[in-house]
Formats: sequence, structure tokens, C-alpha cells
Amino acid sequence: MTDRELDAAGITDAALRAAYRHCRALNARHGRTYFLATRLLPVERRPAVHALYGFARWADDIVDCLDPGAGPDVRVRALTRLQEELEEGLRQGGGDEPVVRALADTARRYAIDHTHFRDFMTAMRSDLVVTAYPSYADLRAYMHGSAAVIGLQMLPVLGTVVPREEAAPYAAALGVAFQLSNFLRDVGEDLDRGRVYLPADLLAGHGVDRELLAWSRETGRPDGRITAALREFEALTRGVYRAAVPGVELLDPVARPCIRTAAVLYGGILDAVARDGYTVLHRRSVVPRRRRAVVAADGLVRVAAARLRARPVPGHRPPPPAPRSLPAAVPSPTAAVRSTEEVA
Repeated sequence: MTDRELDAAGITDAALRAAYRHCRALNARHGRTYFLATRLLPVERRPAVHALYGFARWADDIVDCLDPGAGPDVRVRALTRLQEELEEGLRQGGGDEPVVRALADTARRYAIDHTHFRDFMTAMRSDLVVTAYPSYADLRAYMHGSAAVIGLQMLPVLGTVVPREEAAPYAAALGVAFQLSNFLRDVGEDLDRGRVYLPADLLAGHGVDRELLAWSRETGRPDGRITAALREFEALTRGVYRAAVPGVELLDPVARPCIRTAAVLYGGILDAVARDGYTVLHRRSVVPRRRRAVVAADGLVRVAAARLRARPVPGHRPPPPAPRSLPAAVPSPTAAVRSTEEVA
């Protein structure tokens, strides 16, 4: 975290500044697309986004990247410990874990509904025991906590030109679209972890099951039935993008280039998968560096134009820190919101 960003955000406590820097480092190392898009935000809003990403990354690493020898019980204990630290941090502020310290401060500054963080942790715990989803409806229920709430957490930081609850379903849907893109890209890697996120009924409609996926992964041999299933999942994901992207216009104009850039780059995963012939069981599809550079440059142009036209969004700036005895949460957005990771 640069001093300029921290100073602009009004973060002065030394320990808190160190916690935000830690989150920024996680974002820069693991979330290259997310980090790139965040650079298009006004400088004072970037620390909050890094805090949100840093916490999500930390929890996800417990689920997927802990010592390979660690069994489910070890992961459950680690997630439980993180949940306890999260609850304490949200109540009292501070905390020993840097990602929790930064997250709690961001939640307080932007009055982010604490339910979103609890729903996220519930989804992380389910990843330790759930290895398949019978239908898209089942997958969507999981993604409320794993993806939709990330969009909802971001909304107060981004700012809106309409009441927040009006923009919430779009933000949730975009979070889902990002995760669906990752699911398509990571079919092989997820299979290695024992998970299949593609709905079983979608796969079965093309004569595909876990055993066929495992055979293709192990032998390196393609199968037309798998390709057809992946193509349908791609089409489903593009439909979610189409439903979500109109919500960008509901955001604070100076925040739109960030989210538009992220949407184009994450959507580019789908293009890369199709370009590679849906060989995600055998190789990782990537968005070409040249494409990333072009999209980033376009984002910079849009940022410059937006800032020239910008006017303060009423009520957007984070309120001064409230006394800790006061609740930080706001009412949860509507249930209509049921409906992330880097580009390598």
C-alpha cells in the first residue's frame, strides 16, 4: 500500500497501515486482474478494496492452499479460528490477524453489512465437504456466499448514483459471473481437488459424469461430450454477464472504469477457453498479455474522462469512524441478489 493511498484514505494508525499493506501485497501477488482494475479507482478507495480482497484470499487459501498434508479437520479448525477473529474484529476493531484488522476497519468506514462476511465464511466451509452440485440452482445457492456477496461488499466502496438496493442485484450478478468464468477455466484444477462445480444435470445432458472428466484429465484425451458441456456452461456464463453489466452505469462515474475493466478481463477468460478449444481439463487458458494491456489502457482513458466530469456522489465518502459501541452494519439488500481470482 503506498503512503499516498493510505494518506488519502485517512488511515493514520501504524498497525492499521501495516495491515492494509499486507492486504495490498496479497492482491498484487494473487489477484493480478483484480489488482489492475483496482488501480483505476480513486486513490482513497483502493485500500478498502485491497482489504476486502485480502480477507477473501486468505480464507480461500485455507480451503485450497494450506499444507497439502493438512486434512479436513485442520482446515475446519483454521476456518473456525478465522471466523472467531472476524467476529471479534467486527465487534471491537483491531485483531491479531492483519487481514481481519483491515477488513474490520473497512467494514466500519463504509458501513458494510456484516452478514456478507458471514455468508462468505459459510461458503468457504462448504467447500470442505461439498464436492458436486446437482443443479445450477444448487450452485447458485453456494455462489451467493462465495461470489455474490463480494459484489455486495464492494458496492459501498464504489458508490452508486441510485439507491444502493437498486444496484445490489447487478453487483451480486457480476460477482457470480466472475466466479463462473473461473469455474470454467479451472475445471481441471478443481477436479484435482476433488470438486466439480459444473452442475451435474448440465453435464449429464451431454453424457458427461465425474468419471469421464477424470478419464480425460488423466489421459489428456479430449471428448466431444465434454466439449459440448463446457460450451453450454460458457453460454450460461455469458448470459449472467449480459444481465450484470448494465449495473455498471448505476455506479459512481469515477468507479465505472474499474468495474468495466474487470468485467472485460474476466469475460476474456471465456474467449480464451473457446479459443483453446475448451481444453481446460488439459491446460490453463489465459488472457493474452497484449489484450490485458489494451483493456487497461482503455480503462485509463475512461478514468481520465470520468474524473474531468466527476461531481461528488452525495453521501458516498466514508463517514468518520463511529464509536465502537455503535453497530456498523446496514440492512441487507433484497433477496433478489441470489441469483473471485485472477486472470493468469
